[in-house]
Amino acid sequence: MYILSDNIISPLGYTTAQNFKAVAAGRSALERRERDDLSPEPYVAARFSEAQWGELAIEGLSHFEALAVRSVVDAISTTGIDIAGPDVVFILSTTKANIENLRTGCEPDDCFAPNMAAKRIAKHLGFATQPLVVCNACISGVAALITAHRLIADGAYKYAVVCGADVLSRFTLSGFQSLKALSAQECRPFDIERIGLNLGEAAATMVLTAEPTEFSIVKGAICNDAFHISSPSKSGEGAFLALKAIGADKVRDRLAFINAHGTATMYNDQMEAVALERAGLNDVPTNALKGFFGHTMGAAGILETIISVRALEESTVLATRGYEETGTSVSLNLSPENRPSHNEAFVKMISGFGGGNAAILVTKSEARLEERMSEEDFTTEPTHNIVINSQRATLDGQQFRTTATGKSLLVDLYKTFIADYPKFYKMDPLCRLGFVASELLLRAAASTVDAIILFNHSSSTVADRNYWATVSNHDDSFPSPAHFVYTLPNIVTGEIAMRNNIHGETAFYIINEHDSSIKESILHSFAHASAATSFLTGWIDYPDDETFVAQLSVIRKSNKETTNIL
Repeated sequence: MYILSDNIISPLGYTTAQNFKAVAAGRSALERRERDDLSPEPYVAARFSEAQWGELAIEGLSHFEALAVRSVVDAISTTGIDIAGPDVVFILSTTKANIENLRTGCEPDDCFAPNMAAKRIAKHLGFATQPLVVCNACISGVAALITAHRLIADGAYKYAVVCGADVLSRFTLSGFQSLKALSAQECRPFDIERIGLNLGEAAATMVLTAEPTEFSIVKGAICNDAFHISSPSKSGEGAFLALKAIGADKVRDRLAFINAHGTATMYNDQMEAVALERAGLNDVPTNALKGFFGHTMGAAGILETIISVRALEESTVLATRGYEETGTSVSLNLSPENRPSHNEAFVKMISGFGGGNAAILVTKSEARLEERMSEEDFTTEPTHNIVINSQRATLDGQQFRTTATGKSLLVDLYKTFIADYPKFYKMDPLCRLGFVASELLLRAAASTVDAIILFNHSSSTVADRNYWATVSNHDDSFPSPAHFVYTLPNIVTGEIAMRNNIHGETAFYIINEHDSSIKESILHSFAHASAATSFLTGWIDYPDDETFVAQLSVIRKSNKETTNIL
């Protein structure tokens, strides 16, 4: 897929050119802030000023929505595409969207549900097709680009407008504080003195097309650690597998650089270094951009890809701001200064909660590294199905015998038919639902699956409310890390992957309706592009204890052949 246009809006500027110029000059948006409306203690972050929010505001839209709209408008302004056409899809990458509105006590569909924010953004901009939200923790941005790549390659759309956005809130900041993941100084990726990350807010948009342009995304991959829902694998398993899946090792001599996630947390940077060594890439020039923008969450993967494209265009390997001395067990080819490179490709890698890891290979189009798919047809068919709601559970049409209802039904099913995984009792309700449904379904299938692709409407509403109850009082706050880690819907895919040792793709999408054409397009494009031969998929929604539902299937794929030319 080709990159048609892009935009970045951050505290450093409102265009890609402004942001790249600032980064190339070594300017950072990170600032130390004392106690304020977001935190009872000092912190360092990249935040928009009140004056900037005044410039970016759009009447009737939240800060988050206005930021996304401004970014998309700039990105599409020079493309000439008609976004009201049926061949254009809008994909929103975000971790928490309007979560700061929880403080008002409103209902999810009124103010903070990600799918509703996407719907308002799409309506304001004039998109005619149904919007799609990718909510896959910190890998959301890269996962959204991979999804767009597949949808276009599969012929579902001609253009994809992919916007990643997140704003800082008391909810998010307190959560990372509860995990002791934040640094009170500017972050130092991969440095021996690194002690944690800084958060940032931004929006970044890329428009993709099948029509040739100067730069192309050749291939992307998502792989799971199957290790822990909030800590990366010590062996870098998921990141290593993603790097191998995109063929990064085969084109190492043509890589200008690798843009790492580089959060400046102790374990993430160590994991990435190990993964790069395992892939034979640890001597390739590497950089990280968190020292300029902070960790911009749902925007990070898209923002950092755009900056990297501009760096490739300028034959530059950008500096890793904050880095001075190697602080990982594996030495990487890092530098605190900008460096020249005349190679024609780069890799963007990223990781996140839920065990997710993603990587994409981007190249100058005249030096394109082609991946060709055969026209060989394939079939997908469900082998087993399970439906669980608040009243009953049925497997392939046969009802389980249980007298419990509501949330007690899940506990009863666990005790009666599973009962060998005590971590079940630590899970939030959405994960309990997904865990029980997947356990009963996979036992019936009597085999493993290679990937997990799930959808819902209400994101992680129940976990969000439970966590907010621990921090809503600014002066008497006891943020719970045990609650915070479940405030991402994709954590359910991580729990299932851990239980079943699934290292393939795990993805979570938020859409407005269960029976949606875009859902079918995602599944078909995934089946076409992925090497997975079987996957777990379906709808899993837990808006409250009385109206939850899981409708999952195991899908088998056959008669598909691919040839990779790298």
